[in-house]
Amino acid sequence: MKITAVVGRNGSGKTLYIDRLRKQIASDRVRYIAFTDSYGVNVDGQYYLQLRWNQHDIDHETPTVGELLQRAYLLAGADTDERRRLKAHLYDLFHMEPLLDKYIITLSSGELRKFQLTKTLFANPRLLIMDNPFIGLDAETRDQLKELLLLLATERDMEVMLVLSKTDDLPEYVTEVIELSPQQAVPDHVLTEEKRQAILTLPLKDNDYQCQRVVDMHDVSIRYGERTILKDLDWTVMNGERWSLSGQNGSGKSTLLSLICADNPQAYACDITLFDRPRGSGESIWDIKRHIGYVSPEMHRSYKRNLPAIRIVASGLMDSVGLYAVPDSDDYEKCRWWMDIFGVAHLADRPFLQLSSGEQRLVLLARAFVKDPQLIVLDEPLHGLDLWNRRLVKNVIETFCQRPNKTMIMVTHYAEELPANITHNKFLARNL
Repeated sequence: MKITAVVGRNGSGKTLYIDRLRKQIASDRVRYIAFTDSYGVNVDGQYYLQLRWNQHDIDHETPTVGELLQRAYLLAGADTDERRRLKAHLYDLFHMEPLLDKYIITLSSGELRKFQLTKTLFANPRLLIMDNPFIGLDAETRDQLKELLLLLATERDMEVMLVLSKTDDLPEYVTEVIELSPQQAVPDHVLTEEKRQAILTLPLKDNDYQCQRVVDMHDVSIRYGERTILKDLDWTVMNGERWSLSGQNGSGKSTLLSLICADNPQAYACDITLFDRPRGSGESIWDIKRHIGYVSPEMHRSYKRNLPAIRIVASGLMDSVGLYAVPDSDDYEKCRWWMDIFGVAHLADRPFLQLSSGEQRLVLLARAFVKDPQLIVLDEPLHGLDLWNRRLVKNVIETFCQRPNKTMIMVTHYAEELPANITHNKFLARNL
């Protein structure tokens, strides 16, 4: 049995190391799942941020999850009893049955990760390389995946290589650890007392809503076809509260956030009040978005243009995924300031797609905070970050939320990632 872990700081070259290894091996028995795959490979090259919620825009000739998996299963080898048992085991492990009739573009990041793992494991590879395989998975599924990898390594003589930024995900049965160091010295980013005070003393914006109920939902239900995602949901988030939003993969967390962030058109058919204003009462999507800072797997997936990192941050000032207006010097100064807070100021002029996935996530976090929003919505914000950067981001979030009239909603499958100043928790049960 051989199970290797490749670990290192964000930007230490883990992906480059794996790319070189794959070129050296150059075998069809090697399978690789990259971090970017967890955010989706565009089926037809077209993707925009709200596509998952605007399902009428999806080409219904697009294959379903079940069709894609069956195609992968048949291409991977003969339909033997042993392979059928493996297929059944994978479907049971990842709870795939409820997903089989869904379009790939509609999956949550956790569901998409399960799809990629199932599809890859059908091939019964000799060497399986997995880049951050545990992120986006709920605790139960993470434990089950660790057991499955051990089973495959022992019973099928499969070599497994795990590429990890979050080293506390390291399974105890790993037989070798390869630790990579950055070619250039990387500082241990910390939120200094000077920076903490600078965040606390930022001037409040004049155009903030003076509201009590930041989010108020009554009897909200969301359906897609025959599938109920949210049912009879009531939720009120008051000004200044800090919520964790939890639940298993597929329980509707990202769908709920899409209603708040004005990305889901079904919001207009629901009893939803945002910033004390009922949806559909005359406010535009942009009236809502200008008070919300947002980062999510969907956000990460939608950024495919190779713009300089500072322009990605600046797009947060315009609430756009692309940048459709040229920022002025004051705007760029704000962007550089927040990039410095998140430890990526030195990457300002680097093309976004040339950054590591962890560096990209830090840039998107700077984008979420750059307009000093009233409501900060963080969906798995620490995806792909190493220990040092996770500590930094937690400290920034905690400090930001100490300011007056700042409200937060955060989703994570790791309880230890939650800031210390969480005040409330909302748990979503999966509708079966």
